[in-house]
Amino acid sequence: MNENLFATFITPTILGITTLPIIMLFPCLLLSTPKRWLPNRIQVLQTWLIQLTTKQMMTIHNKQGRSWALMLMSLILFIASTNLLGLLPYSFTPTTQLSMNIGMAIPLWLATVLMGFRNKPKVSLAHFLPQGTPTPLVPMLVIIETISLLIQPLALAVRLTANITAGHLLIHLIGSATLALSSINMTMSIITFIILLLLTILELAVAVIQAYVFTLLVSLYLYDNS
Repeated sequence: MNENLFATFITPTILGITTLPIIMLFPCLLLSTPKRWLPNRIQVLQTWLIQLTTKQMMTIHNKQGRSWALMLMSLILFIASTNLLGLLPYSFTPTTQLSMNIGMAIPLWLATVLMGFRNKPKVSLAHFLPQGTPTPLVPMLVIIETISLLIQPLALAVRLTANITAGHLLIHLIGSATLALSSINMTMSIITFIILLLLTILELAVAVIQAYVFTLLVSLYLYDNS
């Protein structure tokens, strides 16, 4: 019987009850509680990384946009931690589920769009029709701009899902090849194992980068509407 390559992306259950909420809350245990006096090295590194990321994202925003700083930092920490935990053996990555990523993308995108229509409705409506557009092309451009606006949350979710799923599939395939070659050709097995280690290191970087890209795009949507 052939092994199903996508079996690792099925939501795990215990006695028919999904364990996804527990898995999503587990990253909170990895983030240490800040101490007022004598923080350890992990807390110092964690604080420095959060401050650096916040500075990079919030520099372009005005006062109203910077009020989203706490939410954006919570979002990037959540996505990065779940992506990294998904690389552990016998673990599950919630961000490989398109439904979950759409559930994160749509409310965030919708909040930025509604804020734009509330704060500057003329500018937001002007995005649907660039200045100087010939009259015959007006209906077509309005439809195209509307579709491009509505497709933004889908693009956010699909980008994150595709990148995380592709990396996990490659690790799974190369790991299976390494085990199969171990009984046939030890030299090739060692080579594929080295490739597997390099790919795992790459996936560690991808897990963090994709969290940053997702949050950065939300931040850019916020910048366009704040």
